[in-house]
This record gives sequence, structure tokens and C-alpha cells, in this order.
Amino acid sequence: MKLKGEKQESSDCDGGSKQKITLLLALVVLISALGSSFQYGYNVSVINSPAPYMQDFYNQTYFNRSGVPMDSGFQMLLWSLTVSMYPLGGFFGSLLVWPLVNSCGRKGTLLINNIFSITAAILMGTSELAKAFEVIIFSRVILGIFAGLASNVVPMFLGEISPKNLRGAIGIAPQLFITLGILVAQILGLRSILGNAEGWHVLLGLTGIPSAIQLFVLPFLPESPRYLLIQERSEKRARQALQKLRGCDDVDDEIKEMHQEDQSEKEGHFSVLSLCTFRGLRWQLISIVVMMMGQQLSGVNAIFYYADRIFQSAGVDSNNVQYVTVLIGAINVVMTSLAVFIVESLGRRILLLAGFGLCCVSSAMLTLALALQTTVSWMSYLSIVCVIVYITGHAIGASPIPFLMITEMFLQSSRPAAFMVGGSVHWLCNFTVGLVFLYMEAGLGPYNFLIFCAICLGTVVYIFFIVPETKNKTFMEINKIMARRNKVEIQEVNEDLKDFYTVPDRQAESTSSKEM
Repeated sequence: MKLKGEKQESSDCDGGSKQKITLLLALVVLISALGSSFQYGYNVSVINSPAPYMQDFYNQTYFNRSGVPMDSGFQMLLWSLTVSMYPLGGFFGSLLVWPLVNSCGRKGTLLINNIFSITAAILMGTSELAKAFEVIIFSRVILGIFAGLASNVVPMFLGEISPKNLRGAIGIAPQLFITLGILVAQILGLRSILGNAEGWHVLLGLTGIPSAIQLFVLPFLPESPRYLLIQERSEKRARQALQKLRGCDDVDDEIKEMHQEDQSEKEGHFSVLSLCTFRGLRWQLISIVVMMMGQQLSGVNAIFYYADRIFQSAGVDSNNVQYVTVLIGAINVVMTSLAVFIVESLGRRILLLAGFGLCCVSSAMLTLALALQTTVSWMSYLSIVCVIVYITGHAIGASPIPFLMITEMFLQSSRPAAFMVGGSVHWLCNFTVGLVFLYMEAGLGPYNFLIFCAICLGTVVYIFFIVPETKNKTFMEINKIMARRNKVEIQEVNEDLKDFYTVPDRQAESTSSKEM
């Protein structure tokens, strides 16, 4: 690793194939992902282990108010809301992505976002003292808004500051920190630590600590050079930020590539409506929607939201379920770490196909194992193996790659709107799974995983025929590949842009469309 200020060859500084990660770039990745992505994962899993104690708190609070016990149906509804309000808030957060990142920048949006996390942490940490379970449900909405912004802005930010040969590995870093957040929540949620009657509210309140760290450190780190040059119109600040991130002075090639992207999009920025109606980005948009739907409707969050229930239904001893859940979380971290190292060698497409393929097969086998668990004694062990294979598939491809693909398949003008659309689909599907899984389980029993199996299979077929490889290509090169997929010439796209852009107030004079 070469640090800032050391002499490097131009191939190491201009985004070439030998570009190395610098200490400052690694710090930006760490602080961005720790303060945002880590909390996303933490709050996905944090209510799983202490669920019985939280439900006892709901019951006791209801009894103290009304003098009668809570009906079991009402309790199931309240708990489903507790789980599903998080992804619903994520949907609302995704709707804020486009206006915030365009007006406040990537770094500024992350700083503002910490307000949601810290507020929710305080509310949840004091919910038992306030004797109000409604505070928990409301806080889950606030945390969802935080996660909705974080899950979109962090991949966008890191994708824009990464050299092309490291963009895949750095692009998977947010997902790695999500898995770390899940694992930490599972470990702290052990009944011997905080997953008990006395510690569950502390467990919920700890989520504000990473936000506090980010709030103090991130202001001293660089903004996205692409945002500074293309949207803020400041080449000087963009060059300075890029020089700090690359650790050298010679960044002319990357600045030139940014200018080429800027010149190809001189008219302004896409709104969500114009993105959805623009033929030149048709297959990019469809691909993102399909991958995001596949990612969430494949059932991954059903595994994490209800992991303990799944293992108990599989016949695992109730005293050992919490440790099996931690084991699954650890495997998730290990396999996502593996994806960081292989994504640049194997590419995005093969990891997507392998990931969704493994999820498809394991969902089918899990259905069989759960259906036969009462007649075949060793089926409980097969259930655990199926969950491990499923988590492996999601960790290497289905979870990390779709957000990376949004960054790579869209240019600066359309990227915020694309993240807003992709993030909205992601969180709406997440909300749907969290809300209906308990009812699916009650109505379909073990066969509910066949639905997830079919969704994974459909996603594999789509990716095989439509989604291209984007490894080690510039944003402009990827844009040309997708233009051929859309059967639209690059110059035609540029001629049509003026009809679809939302034109910002710029210092540059109006120009005619130019060929890429």
C-alpha cells in the first residue's frame, strides 16, 4: 500500500490496472461503511434474539394499560409491524436519496443521515423506561429511513471514489459491513450478554455509537471527486480530492475521463420520472429492478428476521438455536469477505449467477428438509446445511452485487435517480417479506420456501440473458455496452437527453448535444 505523498508511477495514479488502495481511501471506506452499512445490518438482526423478552414487554405494557392480556392475533400483528416498519422506513429513506445527494453531496448526505440513527437509538434505549412499545415501532421507522439512505448513498459514494480496478472490491465493502453488523447483533443478542430481560433495551440503543464515530470523523475526509467536478463544477476541488484519495499528484487521466462523462451529459440530471421513460436507459433500469426484487424476494431477510423460529421448526434444541444463528452470521461474514477478493478476478456476472443459483437450490432442499423433519431424524441437520448454502449464495453474489451494478450501469446524471428507484424496490420488497412471512409460514408451512426458490430461478434466467459483465471497465465503456443492448446509438442517446433531463442551474453555457 502506498501512502499519500509517496512517489508513484502514473499507472498507479491514473486509474490504471495497477492502481493500489491508499490509506486515506481505506479510511473513507471504513468510516462510511462502519457508520452506515454496519448499522443497516445490525438493525436487521438486532430484534431476533431478544424477541421473546420484547414481546413480554409488549404484553406487560398492554396489560398495565387495559387490565387484560393481549390477544395472540394482536401480538402477532404488533410484532410483524415491529419487524416490517424497518424496511418501510427504508423505502421512505430511498425516496430522499435523489434530492439529498444532488443538493448536499454524497458526504453531506451521510452526515445528515446520522441524525436519524442517533435519534432512534435514544428513543429505543429509553423505551422500557417510558413503558411504551409504540416508541420501539416508531423508532424502527426512523432507523429504516436511516438505512434507506445509507444503503443507497454509501455504494454510490464509494463507487465514485474508487479506481476502476478496485471498484468491485470496494463496492462490496458496504455489504461486508452489513454482514458484520448482523454478526455483532447476533453475538450481543446472546442471552448471556444482552439478549435477555434486563439488557434488550441496551442492545437496541447501541446502534447510535457508529453514527457518532462517523459524525466526528467524516467531515475531515474528501467528498466524491465526480460530484465536485460534474455537479459542483469545481475541477480544482475535484483534483485536490482525487490527489488525496490516490496519494499522488498525477490524476490527469481520471480527470479527463470525468470530463468526457460530463461532456456527454451536458444538459443536466435525470429525475426519477425522466429515468423511467428514457429509452436509452431502458434495460439498465429493468435490470436493476429485477436484481433488487430478486435480492429481497428471495427471502434472505426472512432468514435473518426469523432465524431462531426457522431453526426451532427444523428441530434444533431451543437452548442451542442462538449459537447456530451466530454461526450462520459468521459464515455470512466469511463468504462476503471472500467475495471482496474474487469479484475483480471472476467478475460480477458469474457471482450473480452462482449466488442466485445456490439460493434457488438450497430453498428447494430446505422445503424438502422441513417437510420431512417429523419422519426423518437427520433432516434438522440438512435444514442447517441448506441455510448455510443459502447464506453462502447470497453473500457472494445476490446481496452485494446489485448495488454495485447500479453504480456501474448508470452515469453521474442518472445515478442518483437510479439508486432512488433501485433502493425503493429493495425496501418495498424487504417490507413485504418482513410483513407477510409469518403469515406465509402459518398458511404454507415448509412450502413457503418454494416461492423463494421460483423467484431465484427467474432471476438467474434474466441475468444469464440480459446482464453484461462490467469488470474493469470505465463508466463510459459500460454505458456504450448498454447502449448496444438498448439498440440505441450513443449519438441518438445524446440527442434525446435534452428532452428528459431536469436542467440544473449551471455556470456553463448551453451547448448542443455531443457524441460520446
